[in-house]
Amino acid sequence: MERRLYVLAASAFIVAAVLGSAWITGQFTTPEVDRTDGYVGELAARDQPWTGLFRVSDALSGLACAGGVALVPRVAREWRGWLALAAFGLLTLAAAIFPLDCATLSDPSCGRRALSSAHYVHLATGALGTAAVLAAMALLSARWRSWVSWLFTSLGLLATVLVVGAYLYRHGVGLAHRAQLTVFAVWLVYAALRLLVSDDVPGCEPPCGNGTSGGASPGLPPPAGNGGSTRDGRPEGDPGPAGNGRSGEGSGPGGNRGSEMGPGSGGTCGCDGGPHVVEQGSGPAVLIAAGLGGAWFHWDAVAGRLATTHRVIRFDRPGLGLSPCSPDPPSLYREAARLAALAPAHPEQVIVVAQGMGCWYAEAFARLHPLCVAGLVLVDPARVPERGPLALAASAGRWLPSVGCTWGATALARLVGPSAHRLLTGLSDPYGVYRAGRVHVAVAGEWVARRDMAAELLRMRADRPLPEVPVTVVGTGTRKAPGAADFGTARFVRLPGSRRRTHLRHAETIAVLVLDTPPPARDG
Repeated sequence: MERRLYVLAASAFIVAAVLGSAWITGQFTTPEVDRTDGYVGELAARDQPWTGLFRVSDALSGLACAGGVALVPRVAREWRGWLALAAFGLLTLAAAIFPLDCATLSDPSCGRRALSSAHYVHLATGALGTAAVLAAMALLSARWRSWVSWLFTSLGLLATVLVVGAYLYRHGVGLAHRAQLTVFAVWLVYAALRLLVSDDVPGCEPPCGNGTSGGASPGLPPPAGNGGSTRDGRPEGDPGPAGNGRSGEGSGPGGNRGSEMGPGSGGTCGCDGGPHVVEQGSGPAVLIAAGLGGAWFHWDAVAGRLATTHRVIRFDRPGLGLSPCSPDPPSLYREAARLAALAPAHPEQVIVVAQGMGCWYAEAFARLHPLCVAGLVLVDPARVPERGPLALAASAGRWLPSVGCTWGATALARLVGPSAHRLLTGLSDPYGVYRAGRVHVAVAGEWVARRDMAAELLRMRADRPLPEVPVTVVGTGTRKAPGAADFGTARFVRLPGSRRRTHLRHAETIAVLVLDTPPPARDG
């Protein structure tokens, strides 16, 4: 799918180059603009007959250029060049929105008129756009180490110098400006062709931490509680055995918990490695499954309270938190298998605490692995819709992880991610998790797949009974949680507050409910 993104990005750059060259037709449609001494931008001046055509062409050219940058998958240390190219596209769009009032150099009477602010905005955006595209050409040429790109960069710089010199000399500005725009357009085509033949196809956006065998990632503050541990409860740093002999999403004891890279490391993206897992305490096992878009640190307070008497296992699903993304779309059976891989080996049983859509995964795990479950504590379980699966869900699930690798997803996440997270949860983002594009794309992937997973859960309910284990359903407000009706024999607990923050506002109560669950059964 990453290759398709390259094709789309390259196509956008070619479209931008073609539309940006619409001035060639202006030599025949608008002879009033001097070809030798007139700016190309004068073709779109308000008093010219074809101003609408050339303004639309420039606007679409700028949008295509910025859109192409947004679709380019992230590559190490190229962000400055692509940012400059995106700025060029947006400045081109701004120049189209704010045209010249008149043909500045071609019309002698233009200088004697009162000019609007839009006229000066156009001149400013034109100058800034030229600086931006030259910066993009130089920065990307330095990263690509291509003599062809450097040749176009040198020609673009030379043409810009000629434009300035011709303006000061008051002759030949039109010729120099047209040569400059031609070089820029040809370089855009070259950049598109380079994307098409590139062998550097990254995977998903790297997580925010370094590889770690459970516990918090190096360089990040430790989770709340009584200390982290590796998968089998040993102190961190103890290499332990090579594995536990079980297959699943999680690695064995002492294994790497994720292919994670530090923030700003600039490494290429990768989808390899298991989920990011944090374990605390010792004793009966408690496995926590977060809701839609949730991260492990949202459960710090609950885990810290339980870790005094229990072994608490928290993890991030693919693409969320510090876990690398997965090329596979979300699936109920896949998430149930992930919980089974993280649960203790038989005959030990585990209490599963889940929230929102995570309750679907917990229920599926209990139905598929009844001997592994000692109890369920379900916080605001999401209602299971009875509508059929979405026709495009499967295909969308395959290409969404690739979108999370793009510069556009990364820029959008960094602009709105932390503030949106604070608005929804009331918490800060100390690990910078929600600044990563892959996280928001993973959330979208789960949301798109929800109807498919709901259909899987309904079929599972018809085929596999829920084991006879204690089930506690926690809701908020005066009514039961939307999914509470699916557990007729469960114990229901109502708490005040917002559904989105139940596990954040009532961490102590949730921990007490877990402690009240009968201890896991063990063989004598």
